[in-house]
Amino acid sequence: MQSTTFPNGPITMAGNLFLPEDFDPHGSYPAIVTVHPGGGVKEQTAGLYAKKLAEQGFVALAFDASYQGESGGEPHFLEDPARRVEDVHAAVDHLQSLPYVDADRVGVLGVCAGGGYAVNATMTDSRIRAVATVSALNIGSAWRKGWYGTDQDSAALPVRDAASQARQAQAATGAEPAMAPYVPAELDGNTPRDLAEAHDYYLTPRAQHPNARNKYLLGLSIPRILAFDAFHLVEDLLTQPLLMVAGSEAGSLWHSTELHAKARGTKKLVIVEGGTHMDFYDVPKYVERAVQEAVPFFNDNLAPRS
Repeated sequence: MQSTTFPNGPITMAGNLFLPEDFDPHGSYPAIVTVHPGGGVKEQTAGLYAKKLAEQGFVALAFDASYQGESGGEPHFLEDPARRVEDVHAAVDHLQSLPYVDADRVGVLGVCAGGGYAVNATMTDSRIRAVATVSALNIGSAWRKGWYGTDQDSAALPVRDAASQARQAQAATGAEPAMAPYVPAELDGNTPRDLAEAHDYYLTPRAQHPNARNKYLLGLSIPRILAFDAFHLVEDLLTQPLLMVAGSEAGSLWHSTELHAKARGTKKLVIVEGGTHMDFYDVPKYVERAVQEAVPFFNDNLAPRS
């Protein structure tokens, strides 16, 4: 693994580049961008998938989103979906600049919200030849409709109002900006199973990382998140092959089934029996299953053009 940086407009991005074991700097390799979940960093599940893909012969790049982790951008802890999508485009730029990457053989794999961002970036970037999602999440829909997708979009109005009030208070008083947690800091009987497991992943030694602080800017992030739909225009703009892997017990499964229903091109939905949303972050049985699906998918769709 090599640390790397690359430009994204005025922002300097921080990434970890994973290379095949028998890497030849004079070779020509297919490459994969791996996109981390909301609130995550490159050292967590995105890095794990990048490492696994490199073991299968791909050059793989995991990176910290703009305003997060070791990447630049101010104010830090901003979750900006439009910028997250642009991050993916910039990561493709970087991979295509490397002399040992075949610029015509680049794919993207995203986990959780990173899956939604990966799909959205692929819709508007024909350089990306194939896209895979693992425990996909459309962050806008999740914030509007709730974890299980059972609410109306209008259910998000209270959080919209809370964000507006936080921004007003900051503007009026110069107070420190209000933060909100990505996953519950405290659990109770109403916490969905997946979010309880997310607490265990992000906030215990299981996968805790000092750069993943479990917070985002409330007043600045919420307006961007609520207005975002990662799958808008998928029917018409997503022409590249699509793989979706999700667990049968994941409360977020509806994101993958909705995406599968909307996509019109080559697509495959793999529902893994017994899997939860978080199982695919680091539980070996489920990560290996996702990789087993992703490797032949990318091998087939990133093959050299004849």
